[in-house]
Amino acid sequence: MQTATGKRSKNYWFPMFSLFMVLVLLAGCAPFHGEEQTVGYSTQKSKTTHEIIRYSGEKSKAFPFVYTTNRELSLTFNGMTDRETMKKLLDELDKYHLKAAFFLPGMRVAEEPDLAKEIASRGHEVENNTLNQLDLTKLSYDQMYSEIKLSKDVIQKETGITPRYVRTKTGNYSDDIRLAAAQADQEAVISSSLFLHDWGKETDAQKMHYVRKYINRGGVIAIDTEESKQLVENVSLLARAAEDVGYRFIPLRELIHGGKERKPLQQIGGYDAARVNLNDHESSYRYVNKEETGKKQIALSFDDWGTDYTITRILDILDKYHVKASFFLRADGVERNPNLARAIAEAGHDVGNHTYSHPVVTKITQAQLQDEIVKAHQIITEAIQQKPTMYFRPPTGVFDESTLKAISATGYHTITNFDVDPSDYIKSKTADEITNAILEQTQNGSVILLHMLDDTHTVEALPIVIQKLRSRGYTFVKMTEMFGP
Repeated sequence: MQTATGKRSKNYWFPMFSLFMVLVLLAGCAPFHGEEQTVGYSTQKSKTTHEIIRYSGEKSKAFPFVYTTNRELSLTFNGMTDRETMKKLLDELDKYHLKAAFFLPGMRVAEEPDLAKEIASRGHEVENNTLNQLDLTKLSYDQMYSEIKLSKDVIQKETGITPRYVRTKTGNYSDDIRLAAAQADQEAVISSSLFLHDWGKETDAQKMHYVRKYINRGGVIAIDTEESKQLVENVSLLARAAEDVGYRFIPLRELIHGGKERKPLQQIGGYDAARVNLNDHESSYRYVNKEETGKKQIALSFDDWGTDYTITRILDILDKYHVKASFFLRADGVERNPNLARAIAEAGHDVGNHTYSHPVVTKITQAQLQDEIVKAHQIITEAIQQKPTMYFRPPTGVFDESTLKAISATGYHTITNFDVDPSDYIKSKTADEITNAILEQTQNGSVILLHMLDDTHTVEALPIVIQKLRSRGYTFVKMTEMFGP
């Protein structure tokens, strides 16, 4: 590569020099002559370059997170900073009994193999961060492959460890990168669910609040050892946040091997049960918000979306009191955290549709409304790996006759609402106020509206509500039990 002045740029010479040095290293430091020499992945000559044939097999898997409902996640690090800082980091990980995955650049391992070996000796995984931590998305296929393969070979030669996974400097990947990784015998390309950058002026409480929001089932947290100025301090923060949520860090390989395969959307029964259908003149619907019955049965329902911290606590309370409820999921949240949606379904609750982005349905067009519903249906279906409950609840509970027909025309013929609304989404509402409002409004056949939003007092009120309503003789059922499928 040449600049406008005709000189080769620094970005060209560095990887070329690194490649030369690694080839020398892998060749056992033998001098180059005209004869052929085996240097790692191929046979080379001093004045020729071996052409790499593009891989035609299956791509390596790609993991920004692992699909699991287990309350587990992994901690990973990119790069290998100076020896003193790395020692402090390793000591801090030992202090909290955490085992992490270190993605190491091949050149740094070549420079300090003893430090790489110490990482492994402390029980951590050593994985592949490519040779020079370049942006692989801007390289040719041959260069991608060389960056991955040579780094793997250096790590193996210097530490005796064969990396299974590779991560690019930015965490980004493409199909070509996945192909090159597979050709280099790397099982997977690892990204992250959270890349923890440096903090600004946040207080300790604000840091904890932020990190706690991203402690997700199956999550992969990444920190750059050279970029992070709070590298050691972040270990303590993450350990405390995970404990607070009730999750635990486990080794990356264990997390991946314990994960589940996700079927593509089109392979899941019922994925096409919702469709855009603008011809809604003949559509019929069932609108339900309360069961007119003499039975003392009621239904708890939860709308919107929140973090693992909030929703897992709701699920635990429901499990403790043996209550099954009906959840209406906002799908832009499900899209970011499908594992949590799957956990709701696995717990035996109804999983219904609450649109993709939570618009007021009377303020958008028929086409926009149906797009919201169908998109949400597909995201929820793929997340929970099964057909959702075909119940739809309009955001804010607002609707009119035309929106009811438009909703039904998509395939969601049961449109639900509620008759008990404690306005628990208002953050200033106390647990006592939420509880009292529910107790005042609940009757036989009531549907109680609650929310799974963060930073409200719903979680505090929920066990009290369940106990007090039971003491009045009420039985909790799912909405599908109350109204039928």
